[in-house]
Amino acid sequence: MNKTLEDFTFQDASEFIVKGIDAAVVINSETDSYRTLVKKGMFEDFIDETGSYKALTQKLWFHLKDDRETEVTEDYQVFIPRFGKFKGKYSRRLKLFKDGTPHSIQMTITPYEGDIYLMILYELDSSEYMKEFLTNEKVSTIQNTYLFSMYIDLFKDTTSSISITEISDDTMDAEIKYSQWRMMIVNMIWPDDQELFLERTDPEYLKKSLQPGRTSSFDCLMKNLEGKYIWVKLTFSRAETNNKEEDFRYVFMVQDINENSMQLMSTLKKYEELASKDTLTDIFNHGRIETEIHNAIEIVSRDERNVSLMMFDIDFFKMVNDNFGHAVGDVTLKHFAYLLKKYFEKKNAVIGRWGGEEFVAVCYDTNLETASMYAEEIRTKVEGEEFSVAGKITVSSGLTQIQKEDEFETAFDKMDKALYQAKSDGRNCVRFI
Repeated sequence: MNKTLEDFTFQDASEFIVKGIDAAVVINSETDSYRTLVKKGMFEDFIDETGSYKALTQKLWFHLKDDRETEVTEDYQVFIPRFGKFKGKYSRRLKLFKDGTPHSIQMTITPYEGDIYLMILYELDSSEYMKEFLTNEKVSTIQNTYLFSMYIDLFKDTTSSISITEISDDTMDAEIKYSQWRMMIVNMIWPDDQELFLERTDPEYLKKSLQPGRTSSFDCLMKNLEGKYIWVKLTFSRAETNNKEEDFRYVFMVQDINENSMQLMSTLKKYEELASKDTLTDIFNHGRIETEIHNAIEIVSRDERNVSLMMFDIDFFKMVNDNFGHAVGDVTLKHFAYLLKKYFEKKNAVIGRWGGEEFVAVCYDTNLETASMYAEEIRTKVEGEEFSVAGKITVSSGLTQIQKEDEFETAFDKMDKALYQAKSDGRNCVRFI
């Protein structure tokens, strides 16, 4: 039976509202507990009869936006105890997922008395939600590169309007002092970057370094909500005010730059390798292997590790070029470099082309006796190898072990003299000093 406006009573309105409620929960924030009064639909499996209010808070709006089963990493959960306490009525939209499908939920919290709250939840119409969802997705494509933002007042040592984009599109007015927040967040920064973070977030540094309207930023590795370290850009922007002496208000943002940073580092690595490689043999070039010898000398001086140097010279290589041409000579050099690379690939060694037909190996954690064995095995391998067009070739080797007092010139000179001795002794042999 249809009622007229005059027929409706407050009792009718109350019954209508109660029928539309999908879940009602009474909460005690002081004892961290809740009890469910009613639940239906998706909430039958989503909310327990009783449980921890903190756990319910995380379940409702401290999960990753696209997967409610994935919990936020423990470091970010420092915000939970400071969130979920209310002085007045509070209402917000939630996005929950069930079996991968998003559901739009309206939540209203009403303080009853003291630390007792009543939470009401009901699901919104799915067709209306999808329109809103598609619109929001277009907007958030840009916004979601910002993982975190908040407002800071250094004079009062306060934070406000905290927004963790991956958790929620809403801001949180959690009562966290800036000084407290800073010492909590440092644990989420990569250990090597923590000193830089503490320096650049220091209140005195910000006051001295940033004039009103100016922005400062730096890059570092920081944990995301899943606990994985990613590259981020941390930005502080000081608000423009007339009171420059006492007004130190800032907007702080964390921007996800991981994908771009990884692409940049990959590109830089590619060009670094190109700059370090010998274009013919695809092993390290003269400059890079010389740097490796310098590094090895420093390691021996500092750590007293065993490091040996080897120089290989293809015997009578000029005859290969003269008899078969430089193209065959290049093929022979590439073949020889390949043999060196294969031999040393599972050993702690670095190889490079010194120039022409001379090659150098820097062998870490290798004494002279072991290095001599390596060189002899290589000599035997080369002697038994059939090289395309050039046929059979041999190699002479000069070795030395770096001493603690060695400098580059003395270490290289010993290796070079040992090679000269091998060539003087008839070639196709190994000598060491």
